[in-house]
Amino acid sequence: MNFELTKEQEMTRKMVRDFAEDKIKPRAIDIDTKAEFPEDLFKEMGELGLLGIPFPEEEGGSGGDTITYALAVEEIGRVCGSTGLSYAAAVSLGSSPIYMFGTDEQRKKFLKPLAEGKALGSFGLTEPNAGSDAGGTKTTAKLEGDEYVINGEKCFITNASYAKQIIVTAVTGKDSLGKNIISALIVPTDTPGLKISDNYDKMGVRGSNTAEIVLEDVRVPKENLLGDPEAGFKQFLRTLDGGRISIAALGVGIAQASLDRALAYAKERKQFGKPISSFQAIQFKLADMAMEVELARNMVLKAAWLKDNGKPFTKEAAYAKLFATETATRSANQAIQILGGYGYMREYEVERFLRDAKLLEIGEGTSEIQRLVIARQLGC
Repeated sequence: MNFELTKEQEMTRKMVRDFAEDKIKPRAIDIDTKAEFPEDLFKEMGELGLLGIPFPEEEGGSGGDTITYALAVEEIGRVCGSTGLSYAAAVSLGSSPIYMFGTDEQRKKFLKPLAEGKALGSFGLTEPNAGSDAGGTKTTAKLEGDEYVINGEKCFITNASYAKQIIVTAVTGKDSLGKNIISALIVPTDTPGLKISDNYDKMGVRGSNTAEIVLEDVRVPKENLLGDPEAGFKQFLRTLDGGRISIAALGVGIAQASLDRALAYAKERKQFGKPISSFQAIQFKLADMAMEVELARNMVLKAAWLKDNGKPFTKEAAYAKLFATETATRSANQAIQILGGYGYMREYEVERFLRDAKLLEIGEGTSEIQRLVIARQLGC
C-alpha cells in the first residue's frame, strides 16, 4: 500500500488551500451571517479549474481524479462549510450525472460549461413527501410528441437559484410489475413553467443556496432525457454514491477546522496557572478528535481510490459519509466545550462549525440510511 499523494494531488491541494485561506476564509463569517451565496467566489473557483477537477480535459475539465476532488472539498470545507457544500453539490450532483450517463451531445451542451467553470448545475431529487424514500417520487414527466411535460415540486435543492440547469427526477411510466419508472431529465432553468424560490431560513450552511422548485407543464425536448429511461433510479443511486464521498470530505474539513481551532486555543488559554492543553481532560478530547479526523480522512481517500480504480465503492462511500459527518458533529461540539463561553460566540467560529456539520448527517442520505446501505452490502 502506498499512502502518498501524487505530486499533482499535492499541488492541487496546496493551490486550493491557498485560495481558501486568502479568498474564502476572510468572508466565511459574513457568508454565514448574511446568508448570501458567494457567486463571485464560484466564478473565481471556476477560473481556477476547481469545478472541473474530476472530469477529462476533452469535457472541459481539469483531468484530475476523485481523490484530488475530495482533497479540494476538504480544504474549502475547512474554512467555510457553506461554500464547501455548494462546491460539492455543483460537481457531484450537478455535473457528474451528465458525465456518467449523458450522450456525447449532452456532455458537450450541458457538461462542458459546468466543467469549465462558466456555469453551475443542480440536482432535483428530494420532494416534500419523498426524502429518504426517494422511490416515492411524485413528480411526473409525460412524453408528448418530441417533448416531455414535467409537473411536480422539489425541495431542499442546493444551488438551484444560481444554476444553468437542474437534473430533475420524475416518474415517466410503469414497469412490467406495475412499479414506477423514475427517469432523470435535464431542465434548463430558463424554461417556462419552472419556478425557483429560496426562502428557507436555515440553521447552518446558510451561505449555500437552498431552493424549492415548482414545475408546471415544463416542456423539455426528449433529447434531454439523461441515460437509460428505465434505469433512472439506479443512476441516481450511483450519483449519490459518488456524492457521499464529497460530503464525507466536507465533514473531514469541518472536523479538521474544529480540531485546529480547539488545539490552538488550548495551548493559549491558561487556567490555574497552566495552559489548559496540559490538563488530561482536555488532552483526551483533543486526542479523540485527532484520531477520528485521521480515520475519517483515510476512509474518504479509500472510497475515492476505489472509485478512481473502477472498483465497487458503495459500502465504502457509506462508511466514509457516515463516519466523517458524525465525526464533524462530534469534533465541533467538543471544540465548543474546549473553548467554553468563547466557543458559543460567533467570532470564534466553532459554533458555526457545529451548525454546518449537522446538515451533513442529513443530506445525501441520512446517517440512518447509510447504516441501511452498509447492512444491505453486508447481505442483511
